[in-house]
Amino acid sequence: MTMFKFGISVCRLCSKVRFSQIPKRTISTTPSNSNPAGQGLSLVFGKYLLLTNTISSGGLLLLGDVCQQEIEYQKDQLPERYDYSRMSRMFIVGLALGPLHHYYYLWIAKKWPARTGKVVTWKIFLDQVVMSPLCIAGFFYGMGLLEKKPLHRSTEEMVDKFREIYLIDWIVWPPTQFLNFYYLPVKYQVLYINSVTMLYNIFLSYIKHREVAAEYQHQIKFKRHAGHND
Repeated sequence: MTMFKFGISVCRLCSKVRFSQIPKRTISTTPSNSNPAGQGLSLVFGKYLLLTNTISSGGLLLLGDVCQQEIEYQKDQLPERYDYSRMSRMFIVGLALGPLHHYYYLWIAKKWPARTGKVVTWKIFLDQVVMSPLCIAGFFYGMGLLEKKPLHRSTEEMVDKFREIYLIDWIVWPPTQFLNFYYLPVKYQVLYINSVTMLYNIFLSYIKHREVAAEYQHQIKFKRHAGHND
């Protein structure tokens, strides 16, 4: 019995010594520098968020126009595959609209931070009756300025095409903005909007340039018809 008690005592002693030699685990609160990709994303969607939103706005408007120009070229509505002056104008206007989107979404997120149905509905309403007309006007006046049009010509074009664009806005943006306002963090909202806008921009480029495309196509058909008669 004495030997049994002695054995138990030895086992307990060994156990204490063994576990006392295991270093304690600590959780570091210092940010890790071993993930460059994570650091890059933190900068892109943090410190340089304004730049990210501005560049993405210009780039995606440009990309939408490139897609539309390709469609027009395949339909014989462009003399060359790409009109680089037109692409440049679309890119510049997109850059100009980027900061507007950036500060607008930061403002409404700060003003109404809740993600309730009532708040999201209010944000969608504001987006449709304030932000959407403002962006449409900014697009046409910006493009008109770069095209060196008189102010009244830009106004006439906007008035002529506003209803058609605004109708599509009401179809596309309310469901898109519901997902945006209800689920996405603020820092990703402009990038998400810009990504959806790329498809919308194809339509916008079509509306903006359809008269030019139709006129060129008419000229091509006329020349072909004249050549056939000769």
